Amino acid sequence: MILNFELSEKDRQLLELTQGEEIYYALPLDLDHEGNYLKNSYVVITNRTISVLENGIRKKQYALTDCEEIKSEPQIACGILFVIRNGKEELLGRFSSKHLARFSYAARGAMLLKRGKTQKIESKEYETTCLICGRALPGTKQCPHCEGKKAGVLHELLLMLKPYKIQMIVIFLLMLAASTITLLNPEIQKYLIDDILNAENSTLTQAFICLGIMFSLSIGIIIVNISKSYLCARLGSTISMDLRKRLYEKIQILTLSFINDRRPGELMNRIINDTGRVREFMEDIFCNLFTVVIIFICDIIYMLILDVKLAILAFMFTPISVFVSVAFWKNIHRRFHRQWVKNDDIYSQLQDVISGMSIVKSYGKEGEESQRFDKSSEEFAVIQSRNEVFWAIFYPTLSFIIGAGVFLILYFGGKDVIYGNMTAGELLQFVNYTSLLYMYLNWITNLPRQLMNLVTSIQRIGDVMSQEPQIYDKKNASKLEVKGEIEFQNVSFGYKSYQPVLEHINLKVKPGEMIGLVGASGTGKSTMINLIMHLYEADDGELLVDGKDIREIQLANYHAQIGVVLQETFLFSGTILNNIRFARPDATYEEVIRAAKMANAHDFICRTPDGYNTYVGERGFNLSGGERQRLAIARAILNEPRLLILDEATASLDTESEYLIQKALERLRSGRTTFAIAHRLSTLKDADRLVVIDGHEIAEVGTHNELMEKKGIYYGLVTAQLEMQNTEKN
Repeated sequence: MILNFELSEKDRQLLELTQGEEIYYALPLDLDHEGNYLKNSYVVITNRTISVLENGIRKKQYALTDCEEIKSEPQIACGILFVIRNGKEELLGRFSSKHLARFSYAARGAMLLKRGKTQKIESKEYETTCLICGRALPGTKQCPHCEGKKAGVLHELLLMLKPYKIQMIVIFLLMLAASTITLLNPEIQKYLIDDILNAENSTLTQAFICLGIMFSLSIGIIIVNISKSYLCARLGSTISMDLRKRLYEKIQILTLSFINDRRPGELMNRIINDTGRVREFMEDIFCNLFTVVIIFICDIIYMLILDVKLAILAFMFTPISVFVSVAFWKNIHRRFHRQWVKNDDIYSQLQDVISGMSIVKSYGKEGEESQRFDKSSEEFAVIQSRNEVFWAIFYPTLSFIIGAGVFLILYFGGKDVIYGNMTAGELLQFVNYTSLLYMYLNWITNLPRQLMNLVTSIQRIGDVMSQEPQIYDKKNASKLEVKGEIEFQNVSFGYKSYQPVLEHINLKVKPGEMIGLVGASGTGKSTMINLIMHLYEADDGELLVDGKDIREIQLANYHAQIGVVLQETFLFSGTILNNIRFARPDATYEEVIRAAKMANAHDFICRTPDGYNTYVGERGFNLSGGERQRLAIARAILNEPRLLILDEATASLDTESEYLIQKALERLRSGRTTFAIAHRLSTLKDADRLVVIDGHEIAEVGTHNELMEKKGIYYGLVTAQLEMQNTEKN
């Protein structure tokens, strides 16, 4: 999302920038105080001032140091930006809802500048509307409607075809052969009629030779078309397979924020359906594309050479058909794009319901979910039906318009034959060329629909492929054998940087120390863990591992030294053995058994039907919560981690399961730096230190006894939990 719009030279002069002053943010104010749309109005924030420019006039300018606070707040269908000076609010301007996030980022950035911070806030969010045409963007970076993007689609297609140059050359030669044979047939038919059948001295042998040539050409075109179709189908399947592989690999390396911002069904659609549409285009359209183009161009030239008058009659209806096709192009794109969006919705809804079927059944909502899915399916069916009806009417109508010229050619050409101005063979040859022209013109009129499929799919694929991971190995990244010292130095972070979840976090953890993270829900405990695991990077400050900036450590090397046990244990569809080995695929059978024993999982595994080869089912639902948790611990033990992350690892378990897991965790924690979040605060009593987070900051740090004596936030949480337990017992 753009936070610094380009200003005209005149507007820059209005700011009267001083030496060392730099523009950090320039955002459009598109509404006046009455809610009417404005143009050429901006809020400009430098490292020293905040200014309002309106139609070439500087309306307001304040020094950042004079502003107590700079705020952006949403209103009904709009937002406002204001400053607080001398305890009073002063409105800077209004903006439409599409700029809400943009101004929130800028307001946050202005406050950082006021505090002396010089870093620029960057927004990694998509633009919601096209900055050129103003249309809402369909979940992609690029606008599919703007002219400048069509070249981008062609570029993406050429990049896809680049690795297959040899196959492309062979297919092109086959297309050339198919074009030559197709264009040669009418010439031989003319020769057969005029020079053999209507000639006085012709023989039966000549007729059979001519028919033999025609038969050979027919066999030849069949062989060429079969070869061409086979190679195109093979090429389409290969490209589709490669695209699926590249998309999947790309999604794997992209940051969690990108994955979380997308619906699972949408990503599945891009990997499966959109790559499938590219394959269909290669098989059905590309297979004949150059053949049609070559024949179409040569056909027109031959017809003009044979008879200009008849050629003009044949072309008479072509401009009409082209005009109709172009006129409906955008309509076709809009119709089918709406269909694909609804298809994404259905995929996402279906994935959600199937994944959460246990919740659906627990609440007895099967009927409601079926009705909701039926409604979505019905909406999709209506859109699809309308599109197919439209195409069923549009395509035959266009075909009739195109083919109307044949009647004129037969009438006027027939008259020329009767009066001796044209031979019967020449008329047949011209009619054959005209039929080819119309046949391929019909094919071309069907092309917009196929092209729209391809263009939309390539845009959606390219949108994912063009994403850059926000977390990646820097050039100076190196491997590190982690000892376990973790240090937060004035770290601030927000999933959206204008909404900080953690602010000014300072904490140093010694190797082998166990840290319990405590606080109310939403205070940032899991966020701290996410930063430690390097799933996100701090917006401000530094996170050090053994004195080294976490951004300078190779990701794969660092993650290989982390063990994670979460409340919601995720197991993959497969065997118990494969799930434990996920952390270390090269682990021996003996190492897996040893890890399972340390996790108190070996005994229950041996009681399963196939032992370690027992299939656990989708997400491990064939096992109990405690069993899944012990497998997760075994997976973490097998990895021999230097850093251990425990996020509600014993929540919602029965007493026996919790006891077994606590014993397993004690073995796992030994000698490792551990960060633990627990629902029951009593399970953190043995932590070396407890860190209490409140108001997005560290409020208290100390042992259990120290914090209880302090009678602060932690004391209040423990007291409240004890009172709740006593109430439950009574």
